Amino acid sequence: MKNPWKKLSTKFIYENPWIEVKEDKVINPSGNEGIYGTVHFKNKAIAVVPIDDEGNTYLVGQYRYPLDIYSWEIPMGGGLNADDILDSAKRELKEETGLIAKKWQNIAKIHTSNSVTDEEGFIFVATDLQQGESEPEDTEDLIVKKLPFEEAIAMTMRGEITDAISISAILKVELMRQRGEL
Repeated sequence: MKNPWKKLSTKFIYENPWIEVKEDKVINPSGNEGIYGTVHFKNKAIAVVPIDDEGNTYLVGQYRYPLDIYSWEIPMGGGLNADDILDSAKRELKEETGLIAKKWQNIAKIHTSNSVTDEEGFIFVATDLQQGESEPEDTEDLIVKKLPFEEAIAMTMRGEITDAISISAILKVELMRQRGEL
């Protein structure tokens, strides 16, 4: 389909090592002038659902500053746009949980909030796991929880997991398991 928006100008508002915020003057689909603010992410969102031989998974708990809440999530982080997404997934899993996986499957590409950001996310399933030492970044104060995958589904359904990437990943993995695809 044809793009119904017309960009008149762009003003850069803010930038840091992770994001860039800009404001475009636009003519919107109804023909009226307006503004549209967007956040450009300098990294890809990389998420991993690790599943061990007994059907357990691993969640990471951490305080999320923007929401002022403690959050349970699947292991995830940022991968530089220039980096291979599988290499980034391997790094994030090891960094946050200490786990090393022999088998990897990329199960989804997602857009995290496509009305305000261009962030792309990639979700992997990691299996055939071995435990090593975690290597969290200095901005991370993490708790790793090993639990049956079914309990992660229950936490999602009870609203105890609210992170959009985690919800998408857990529910997609469950559907793939039901279909015999995992």
